[in-house]
Amino acid sequence: MKAHLPPWLHAWLAEITLGLHVLGIVLAALLLRWLARRLVNRVHRRYDLPIQVVVTARRLSSFVIGFAALLLVLERFGVSGSVLWTAFTGFAAVAAVAFFAAWSVLTNVFCSLLLLLTRPFRLLDHIEVLENGERAGFAGRVVDMNLIFVTLEETHPAGGESLLRVPNSLFFQRATRRWRGEPVPQPPNGRSGDDGGSSASGAGGGGGGAAAASFP
Repeated sequence: MKAHLPPWLHAWLAEITLGLHVLGIVLAALLLRWLARRLVNRVHRRYDLPIQVVVTARRLSSFVIGFAALLLVLERFGVSGSVLWTAFTGFAAVAAVAFFAAWSVLTNVFCSLLLLLTRPFRLLDHIEVLENGERAGFAGRVVDMNLIFVTLEETHPAGGESLLRVPNSLFFQRATRRWRGEPVPQPPNGRSGDDGGSSASGAGGGGGGAAAASFP
């Protein structure tokens, strides 16, 4: 191939080859990521998997493919694979010690697995975390769930929206009211004292709409 190139490109042949290799690795990683997402979506449609499992599988596949592509690119730049592996294992060991030292973080990760298994609510559900019995607490629409937080989208009565990140462990310390779809409309001044027909449960019953205080 060198014989077919003009002489002025011979000095840049090594850099051009390196750039083509890096470009090929990036394109291959993007293709694998696209195929992995299609595979996850197909399995989701066929077996009706929970959306939390689908999101976790997408993130995990993207991380693995991206990390492998990064290692290959660094190897093309002359970084030894053994050096990379030693650095990665050392960093993983330090991160593991720090991770287990932070007990609250470990608790939230374990609670995220329990939320995935018990499924007291799903993405796009409207939920309310009660402080004490029927006393209103955090409320909003579930827009994201990860290993540490559940993100709620709040709609304020005066207008505007905000995001509230609730630690996963809090859902096992408070009662949770759940609506599927849009929340039940509430009176502007909250509930009256004699409407005892609602029930707050961790499993998320839909009949507790009449007892919520001011749901966004």
